[in-house]
Amino acid sequence: MIPPMENCSGAGKTVLNHLVQLALESGASDAAVLSPKDIVVRDELAALCKEPGCAQYGVSASCPPHVTGPSGFRALQQDMAYAVTFRMEVPSEILLSSDRRDVFRLLHEIASGIERAAKEAGYARSTAFAGGSCKPLFCPDHATCRVVDEGGSCRNPDLARPSMSGFGVDVSLLMQQAGWTLNVPGSDEKAPSMSTVAGLVLVG
Repeated sequence: MIPPMENCSGAGKTVLNHLVQLALESGASDAAVLSPKDIVVRDELAALCKEPGCAQYGVSASCPPHVTGPSGFRALQQDMAYAVTFRMEVPSEILLSSDRRDVFRLLHEIASGIERAAKEAGYARSTAFAGGSCKPLFCPDHATCRVVDEGGSCRNPDLARPSMSGFGVDVSLLMQQAGWTLNVPGSDEKAPSMSTVAGLVLVG
C-alpha cells in the first residue's frame, strides 16, 4: 500500500493535511490518510447487523437495511481520491457505561466535520462514516426515526453519519493499515484499559 499523501498534488496534500489536523483538533487521538481502494469490506460483517442481530437494526436511516451496504461502499471506493481515518482512544470503563453516548456523539461530530471541510475544499462527494447507530445518540427522546417511519428529513443531518458496520468495513484491518491497534473493551482482567472507536471519511 502506497500512502496517497506521497502521490497527490500540492493542493491535495494541503487539503489532506488540513483534514488530519482538523481531526486531531476536534478530539481524535490519531488520524491518517489511506487509499480508498485499500479499505477491506466484507459482506459477512455487514450481515452480522441482522443475524445474530443488533438492537438498532432497522430503527434509523443510517443503519441496515436502510443503507446501501457493502456493494454501495465498494461503488464509492472506486470514485474517491483519498480516505481519512481517525481513532479515539478512551478508557474502556467509559465505553461500558452510560457515558459511551457522549463518546460516540463526538465520533460522529468529528467525522461530519471532516466531511464538511473536505466538501468546502472542493471534494463535493466526500462521505463520512462513524460507529454506532445515530438513533440512540442524537434522537434518544424520539420514539422513532423521522426518516424511516415518516419519510421525513433527518433531525440531525449535520452530525449523524452512517455506521461503518452496516457497510461491512473491516475496522480491525483498517486500524492496522493506519499503523494502529484496535483495542476492544471487555469485562475480564485481561481487557485493555483503553479502547478504540474509529471513524472514516472518503474524500472525493
